[in-house]
Amino acid sequence: MDNETGLRRRLTGRQLTMIGLGGAIGTGLFLGSSLAISQAGPATIVAYVICAGVALVIGWALAEMVVVHPEAGAFGVIAHRYLGPWAGFVVRWTYWTIQVIAIGGEVIAAGIYVQFWWPSLPLWLPVTVFSAVVLITNAAAVKLFGEVEYWFAMIKVVAIVVFILLGVVLVTVGLPGAQATGVSNLTAHDGFLPNGINGLFLAMVFVLFSYIGTEVVSVTAAESENPTRDIPRAARRMVTRLALFYVLAIAVVLTVVPWTTTAQGGDVTESPFVRVFSAAGVPAAATIMNFVVLTAALSSANTNLYLTTRMMHSLAAHRYAPAWTGRLSASGVPRNALALSALGLALAAIVSAASESEAYLALFGVSVFGALVVWLLILVTHHAFRRTRAAQGLAPSPVRLWGAPVTSVVVMLFLAAVLVSTLFIEPLRPAWWAGVPFFVIVSVVYAVVSRRGGAREPSRT
Repeated sequence: MDNETGLRRRLTGRQLTMIGLGGAIGTGLFLGSSLAISQAGPATIVAYVICAGVALVIGWALAEMVVVHPEAGAFGVIAHRYLGPWAGFVVRWTYWTIQVIAIGGEVIAAGIYVQFWWPSLPLWLPVTVFSAVVLITNAAAVKLFGEVEYWFAMIKVVAIVVFILLGVVLVTVGLPGAQATGVSNLTAHDGFLPNGINGLFLAMVFVLFSYIGTEVVSVTAAESENPTRDIPRAARRMVTRLALFYVLAIAVVLTVVPWTTTAQGGDVTESPFVRVFSAAGVPAAATIMNFVVLTAALSSANTNLYLTTRMMHSLAAHRYAPAWTGRLSASGVPRNALALSALGLALAAIVSAASESEAYLALFGVSVFGALVVWLLILVTHHAFRRTRAAQGLAPSPVRLWGAPVTSVVVMLFLAAVLVSTLFIEPLRPAWWAGVPFFVIVSVVYAVVSRRGGAREPSRT
């Protein structure tokens, strides 16, 4: 069955869960974790636990709303309905922009992983090749995309499980040629919290990036076979599994290798996961793991390109984007929206050619700023969703966020505090200088578009 925008409901429940994991498990864990460790040391484990709670609240709030409104555009359309057209316009265009940038960050990371084998290879070359791969995959019918992404994500999930098991063996009994490490690395080198509470809080900026992408499940609602049943289930499984994988994997990294070695001053030219296997004296395993994290980056880029394409299609459906971006191919894929969303891939190639050493951090900073703002607006929308439906005497959603509105308000305050803290992280500080003007420009564009008239309003049911 197709929905009212022409998108086809072909994604199964098992695909939704793995697509959610595929969108979230990427460079934030495998590459960006070294940045968090450089700030908090072993206490990065605590940062991942706290941020898992934040992601769970956001994922549950989204599931509560999307079950009632399983539409193309997901939280962007819901923000339009409950906060007004300005919010719907800004949320969708902001999310589209940050995910376009995130796609660039992921393919740049994939290029960095290739340099593990061929250090002299220019970064722009693998970035260009990988960009073509994810474009071709997204141009296929959505059911084929879902199946490809399912197995893409399965590779890294299996790899993380094996990594955790191997790490536990290395910590407790050791491996051939490598003695058991024990847990002394968690307290050595200035203790468990070497940079104090301030370092822990700053690390959360990078850790939160690991959970960005959990909202992908809500975006798939318009193409889910049974959104009422599958979306809540997929959201719950995805966030809980993600949290378990992240916390255990980071604990292994910090237990096996001293955090001072893993951090390397925040260097992102090599994954800390690869360093773990190198420290274990298993070079073949390090090569295999590098292949896995390469797959993870490509999987995340693949899913994020899907996200941006559907968000652009939603904007076109409400006449907030050019009409040609809303047209569908014979297989039900918005390929014009896909072509426009590929701007992030072009940007990645340009940035990687111009400044290899700063490429990842430059895209990372802008993406984090926008993502935090979008998450804040999602929670504001959730509050308005509950208040409005109660005032209108409508039945509550079959899925309810536990502890709301207290839990959602606490998370909103936390996200706002983390957003402010980015001002104190030098590589991310320029994101403010780009982020604030961006929101001003988007608001001005909205004023022009709305004055022109003709925007299509979502139904109020």
